[in-house]
Amino acid sequence: MNLQQICQQTIEVAQEAGLFIAQESAKFNRSSVEYKDVNNVVSYVDKETEKLIVTQLRKIVPEAGFITEEGTAETSDMQGLNWIIDPLDGTANFIHGLPNYSVSLALAHGKDLLVGVVYNVCTKEVFSATKGGGAFKNGEEIHVSPIKHLGESLFATGFPYYKFENQDKYLLILESLMQKTHGLRRMGSAAIDLAYTACGYFDGFYEYNLNSWDMAAGILLVTEAGGFASDFSGGDNHLFGGDVVVGSAVHSELLAEIQRYWK
Repeated sequence: MNLQQICQQTIEVAQEAGLFIAQESAKFNRSSVEYKDVNNVVSYVDKETEKLIVTQLRKIVPEAGFITEEGTAETSDMQGLNWIIDPLDGTANFIHGLPNYSVSLALAHGKDLLVGVVYNVCTKEVFSATKGGGAFKNGEEIHVSPIKHLGESLFATGFPYYKFENQDKYLLILESLMQKTHGLRRMGSAAIDLAYTACGYFDGFYEYNLNSWDMAAGILLVTEAGGFASDFSGGDNHLFGGDVVVGSAVHSELLAEIQRYWK
């Protein structure tokens, strides 16, 4: 399997999907918004973009299954070869006209991430990575931040919009990090947060209540850029476990701070 070739083809699919999203944003009407759950919104743009992506990715790796946010294609074997797709990461931003949303595409064999592409629709930034091949932004190699200490760090996170039973613990982590770092940012697209960690804008990122499609491509970007990734317990169940911590050399210190409250 030629991962470099697959990655380039995946970039082209992400850009095609991004062009469709950008065109639809100019005429989008909020009356088309649907609710999958409390505060969990979706639009026809998410669904149509996913259909476009699935159709194109089938041509690249016909034997691969799909793990998708909108369920337009089914997964036959979670341990096998699958595309992991978020057609529009940052749907709430898109619906409200906030220009920060992305397309996130990854190819994985079970938990083993092989290819990852994040396309920032609004800035047209292309982030890509292949297993063992490094990480890139617009074709230029990227690396995580050299920052090693919590007190010098800028972190990204996300706010939960459902499953609020862990909210108190999350707020304690937030309160602590607000006092010990250069700050925290909540931008509304986990895929972009991960990509920006990979290229050193952020020193780390953490969030819970995530799905594999939110973070698969971004995790590969971070690790191929020299960073670290784990779940909140410090283990390796981040891709399908629902929570993730990534970062540069400050990862261990960030993880320790999270674990003070996440019990």
